[in-house]
Amino acid sequence: MPQHMLCPKELPDLTIDALGEPLFDSPFKDQARTFVDDGESVMVYSHNSLIARAKTIKGQAPTFELAGPRTKIYYDPAKLNCAIVTCGGLCPGLNDVIRTITLTLTFQYNVKTIYGFRYGYAGLSSNALEEPILLTPETVDEIHTKGGSILSSSRGPQDIDDMIDHLLKKDIGLLFVIGGDGTLRGAGALAEGIKRRGLKIGVVGVPKTIDNDIMGIEQSFGFNTAVEQARDAILGAHEEAKGAPNGVGLVKLMGRDSGFIAAAATLANSDVNFCFIPESPLMMEGDTGFLKILERRLDKKHHAVIVVAEGVTLSDRPESECPRDASGNLIREDVGLLLKSKITEHFKKVGKPVSMKYIDPSYIIRSCPADSQDSLLCLAYGQYAVHAGMAGKTNMIIGFWNQHFTHIPIALATLRRKTVDPAGYLWQTVLGTTGQEGHSFLR
Repeated sequence: MPQHMLCPKELPDLTIDALGEPLFDSPFKDQARTFVDDGESVMVYSHNSLIARAKTIKGQAPTFELAGPRTKIYYDPAKLNCAIVTCGGLCPGLNDVIRTITLTLTFQYNVKTIYGFRYGYAGLSSNALEEPILLTPETVDEIHTKGGSILSSSRGPQDIDDMIDHLLKKDIGLLFVIGGDGTLRGAGALAEGIKRRGLKIGVVGVPKTIDNDIMGIEQSFGFNTAVEQARDAILGAHEEAKGAPNGVGLVKLMGRDSGFIAAAATLANSDVNFCFIPESPLMMEGDTGFLKILERRLDKKHHAVIVVAEGVTLSDRPESECPRDASGNLIREDVGLLLKSKITEHFKKVGKPVSMKYIDPSYIIRSCPADSQDSLLCLAYGQYAVHAGMAGKTNMIIGFWNQHFTHIPIALATLRRKTVDPAGYLWQTVLGTTGQEGHSFLR
């Protein structure tokens, strides 16, 4: 993530909340383990100019608390009940994280009871469709080989006090929340509600979004798998485009507000001629508009591959008039189908036939198992989440920053969505690789 995305002026307090003083020895204190002290930290900024600016604004260079096991823990494992909930859309790696949290709690911390709440936050409400399931090493034995979530999921908020009452009913002392921006906002509200009521229930988040749009972390799990799967779709689109005169392969990828998947998949393939993301406006009409440029491309090379992120908009409809889903996200028109229609209409109008092939692999990507890189990331995120939770940390998520795993306050993770910088390295490399900005289509 480009570090300028974290402006020193908007950085919240990076102090991590704690339930109280940890008094119990870690179960593996006498083992040959490397422990982390709360005073160890990771610099937020690595560039001299940003460090100097942050010192001027904040009085010191901001840092993230380093993640890892502590010598003292807050809970007595023999008396602790834990729970896990997955919320929002499906994502590769959900089962990996559930499995890792369960095994780490069981074998490293000797926790006996771990519940899995079903169907997201709805499972924490008094109107839950199903009772939580008991998670054991046997229950989670092979789930990492499968896509989806064994706990299932849902979108939308629930009443905070009702959820807290449900946690009290099940005698839950530590809750792990796996989800993206909206889910983490809910986790923050839950943690604040617990604090207002003077309760000692920890809430620790694990960042989940294939869009890679969570602030304060370099990469969320699921993103790498999404790029790898998208690469296969683009390869297919390229072959289809070359297989007919004036062939056009159009691939729509996920990315509601951030174009990281589209940009990364474009670079991973390098057969893409046009890549469009929400952060960079798309002009359709006119001599310098996309349709005319595509026409010139086909006249010259007779095929084209186009990648578009779902959040790209082709209409002037104000956001205030757009419907929203249960999580509050904008529901836009299907840009893939709309772009397909506009391309087809344009070439019909100018009397040049095209062979259009449209590919939308979105839900196939969301529901597939994690690849090896995401599995490694899920393992680390799950283990570090358990270490943080057992140490009494709360109202936080596990982050990854400057090659270190860190503790990130939920207030930062939900500050706003992380987006591609149009002037940054990633997007500038996309423009240089596709040639779409200078209209240089040599491939």
